[in-house]
Amino acid sequence: MSIAQRIAQVRANIAAAAREAGRAPQEITLVGASKMNDASACREAVAAGIDALGENRVQEMTAKLAENAYDGAPLHFIGHLQRNKVRQVVGKADLIQSVGSLELLAEIEKAAGKLGILQNILLEVNIGEEAAKSGFAPAELLSGAEAALAMEHIRVLGLMTIPPAEADREENLRYFDRVRALFLDMDGKLFHNSLQVLSMGMSGDYQDAVRAGATMVRVGTAIFGSRHYT
Repeated sequence: MSIAQRIAQVRANIAAAAREAGRAPQEITLVGASKMNDASACREAVAAGIDALGENRVQEMTAKLAENAYDGAPLHFIGHLQRNKVRQVVGKADLIQSVGSLELLAEIEKAAGKLGILQNILLEVNIGEEAAKSGFAPAELLSGAEAALAMEHIRVLGLMTIPPAEADREENLRYFDRVRALFLDMDGKLFHNSLQVLSMGMSGDYQDAVRAGATMVRVGTAIFGSRHYT
């Protein structure tokens, strides 16, 4: 199947899951996770109407920006962002999805301030509270959001999460439900019910994520095919 055909299939699956949950398919933003795919694959996805493209690695994102790989679609940064690489992402990515610490918030604020821009972000929730994974623990989320609200050059649009890789489907569903509850709580307490983005779900579980309330899914393999790691 071509990338365009895969996107069409993913959209059909999203639409079916949304209808099962009593939702409109148009509520769901499809982000193509284009890690390890070249500029031509990104352009093919853009031509097929992908809503946004998401990159995990700063070096790869920078190289493909130079090739105009993302022209015609918003660019999201969806991977772990090191503080020393923040300046390479702020102002380049329309949305940084993986902001999971006070220190990273401060670096983004500083970089965005130097550029005189407002950087859109999502707060990442480490819902499994995994020691090796970045993100705010659920108990730390409100304080992280309050810190972000106090920053002049940052705008929080919502939350992002990645459940533990070893979780089975039932555990995954519980994680999704818990993050949605955190999203609603934070939205009501701090953002006057104005948040719009709940980013959760990838190739293996995006339909469950949509049923659980995701407004954005990050799909790589199901669109671009299997990645070949070297």
